[in-house]
Amino acid sequence: MPRVAFLGLGAIGTPMARHLARPEFDLAVWNRTGPKAEAMASELGVRHALTPADAARECDVVITCLPVSRNVEALLDGPDGLLATMRSGAVLVDCTSGDAATSRRMAARLAERGIGFLDAPVSGGVVGAEQGALTVMVGGDAATLERVHPVLACFGKRIVHCGAVGAGDALKAVNNALLAMHIWGTAEGLVALEKAGVKAEIALDVINTSSGRSNSSMNLFPERVLTRAFPRTFRLALLDKDVGIAADLAREHQVPSPLLQLTAELFRMAHNELGEEADHVEAAKVVERLGGAQIGGAQIGGRQS
Repeated sequence: MPRVAFLGLGAIGTPMARHLARPEFDLAVWNRTGPKAEAMASELGVRHALTPADAARECDVVITCLPVSRNVEALLDGPDGLLATMRSGAVLVDCTSGDAATSRRMAARLAERGIGFLDAPVSGGVVGAEQGALTVMVGGDAATLERVHPVLACFGKRIVHCGAVGAGDALKAVNNALLAMHIWGTAEGLVALEKAGVKAEIALDVINTSSGRSNSSMNLFPERVLTRAFPRTFRLALLDKDVGIAADLAREHQVPSPLLQLTAELFRMAHNELGEEADHVEAAKVVERLGGAQIGGAQIGGRQS
């Protein structure tokens, strides 16, 4: 029976780990907040690991899903770290939305001990994770991916080999930068239209059957902005991080990228203004403040709430 460890039970990691609680796997879970992992282990009947080293002991596959690459790198060292117990032939699969440089550095260190590494960030959000329908963007050796594919298929509907180590990180960062552009651009357009007398509901009805549509206009704005619901599914702070990675990637490869660089600046500003816990779609609130109009919402006394 393959032994699998899952480290990092955040909003995305928790449902991912749940899909691995299957009879065919011997699963261990670990989280920086210990009681969360303990409760999940008790509920699912899997092993609660007290440390990363305990989680990885004799495991075939170790999966990490943490906020940033440096969090994963920090788990490698020390008596409680992954390198203390990961065996030669095992594979570390990092599902963090990370940066390619750190992934390459970790891969090199692990290779010295005969341990495989794949960067495998995911897309699809909390809903995709709950449904086991994530897209997994994988960087690393194709043969290594083939070995761990049955594990990734538990939570990934599409598993795409993107290239060498770091390729998955790079693609995820650019994908999320495009998400950020769509959110900001849609907000700017709708604020301008509101001030011109065109209601956001009408504007989106037209845009979403026309060439300007995007996931933001078709789903995020109708469900979260017009309703003023703004559910917290993906932190703005993490999107800010991802856009920054994409902007750094373009600079590293000397690609002229004025739109990427501007988007990184705008989301850094929104992150600083709205704080660490704001949802990524709440960036629209900054556009509303700057533009002096609200997108949708109820009318109160002639003004929008």
